[in-house]
Amino acid sequence: MRNSITRDTIDIDSLRKRASHPQAGAMLLFCGDIRNHSEGKLVQALEYEAHEQMALKQIDDIVAEASQRWELHFIEVIHRLGRMEVEECSVAIAVATAHRREAYLASRYLIDTIKHTVPIWKKEHFQDGSSEWSKGCEACSVHELSFPAEDHHHH
Repeated sequence: MRNSITRDTIDIDSLRKRASHPQAGAMLLFCGDIRNHSEGKLVQALEYEAHEQMALKQIDDIVAEASQRWELHFIEVIHRLGRMEVEECSVAIAVATAHRREAYLASRYLIDTIKHTVPIWKKEHFQDGSSEWSKGCEACSVHELSFPAEDHHHH
């Protein structure tokens, strides 16, 4: 069970196969798909960027935290970076548990915490041809990290 960051299409089928477990009565697969609208504007594509090692370490920490809170037979997070078209999956989370309640709680905890704490920046490409980076990433306090940054003095 290794979490990953990729620039390729997320292989949902193989994730689903890895997640099956004989003791699991619930296998929950969450996909964060690209939608075609944002704050009233039509979206054509999205781009995600991150400091990959830092983002992956934080995802690993969140997964470890979830594993301590709930009894999980399987847990894996795949986050995609780069440009994605509408309906493509940008983040996939699979959890398998004995009972469904834990699967929903753990999955919900994972996506909410990843979105709010992992520094991943989003650029929206709109159908009118314009594009913009979202105001810092949701997870970053503005003075700590701004993107795109030329100087990387906080490694």
